[in-house]
Amino acid sequence: MDSRYNDLAKVLCGFSIDLKKGQKVLLDVADVPEEFVVALIRAARARGAVPLVNLQKPRINRELVRYGVTEQFKLSNEFELARMKKMDAYIAVRGADNIFESSDIPSPLAKAHAQAMQPTLDWRVNKTKWVVLRWPTASMAQQAKMSTEAFADFFFKVCTLDYSRMTAGMDALSEVMMKTKDVHLTSPGTDLRFSIKGMNAIPCGGTHNIPDGEVFTAPIKDSVEGVIQYNAPTIYQGVSFENIRLVFKKGKIIEATSNNTKRLNAILDTDAGARYIGEFAIGFNPHILHPMQDILFDEKIAGSFHFTPGMCYETTDNGNQSSIHWDMVCIQRPEYGGGEIRFDGQVIRKDGLFVPKSLQKLNPDYLLGKKR
Repeated sequence: MDSRYNDLAKVLCGFSIDLKKGQKVLLDVADVPEEFVVALIRAARARGAVPLVNLQKPRINRELVRYGVTEQFKLSNEFELARMKKMDAYIAVRGADNIFESSDIPSPLAKAHAQAMQPTLDWRVNKTKWVVLRWPTASMAQQAKMSTEAFADFFFKVCTLDYSRMTAGMDALSEVMMKTKDVHLTSPGTDLRFSIKGMNAIPCGGTHNIPDGEVFTAPIKDSVEGVIQYNAPTIYQGVSFENIRLVFKKGKIIEATSNNTKRLNAILDTDAGARYIGEFAIGFNPHILHPMQDILFDEKIAGSFHFTPGMCYETTDNGNQSSIHWDMVCIQRPEYGGGEIRFDGQVIRKDGLFVPKSLQKLNPDYLLGKKR
């Protein structure tokens, strides 16, 4: 067994979800080597936990949804929810030999399936300790424009980063955000204002996603005004989107365009909450510099932020409910056109680097151990 499998399994069961003796954990895996599943089982048992395993295949999932019916989706949710209610913790490891496996699922069926499964997702997010990560595949290496071996090395370097080094900076940023009323985002094609007054701000340093490195909150639902131009490509429901541009008025997306404007608007019309924002987050993982159309990586890009149509997490509840949650990313480092984040008029981050001294521990030099 690759020794890195054991190292990563220990991070997930230990630092990420802190499994305790007697706790039940569901290991939900898709297109992952059996050796890593074994490593996860052993790591969970070493902490006295009780592991259960669910093996998935994306191609099978596609078939179930593409030709499914509402009755089937509801029954599946009942089954999955009953199991999830027995769990104390949840680890999902998701590989994909073909990231576009679900691209030909019709929008109405994708919508019906997402809505039917929402209770299971809500229970997992709000009632269990959980962590989710991708698995490095040849498909992901192609997305990153890297060789398979080089990407695997990059993956394990990112996922076994000393996330505890983020703690001080994340706590400081979270504190600043919770004292902030007005946010102003600018970059090429973007001039956006909104309020986060009174909203909670959650630091994420390896306890829910791997890789990690963000602090997230949510805007006051009807406060968003202006325009945003995302410069990172994104995949949602198996479809690739580029150059997404959204225009907001009183919090609502009133105009949406991209390379696939029709499908973009079909997704944003999923339900009433899909045209409102459920999350605003600032990313700062020093190892992740460029988009690869995998959101668990892209939303953590150093010098980025994401502004998310759809569901708001319970921890930062702004009242927006939706069956979608689509993290769209804008990178503000100089090579992507630069940009600023201002809190109540003060420049917090410029061209991807944090400016106030209290936040400079989130800049790459510190996180990579180059500065004390």
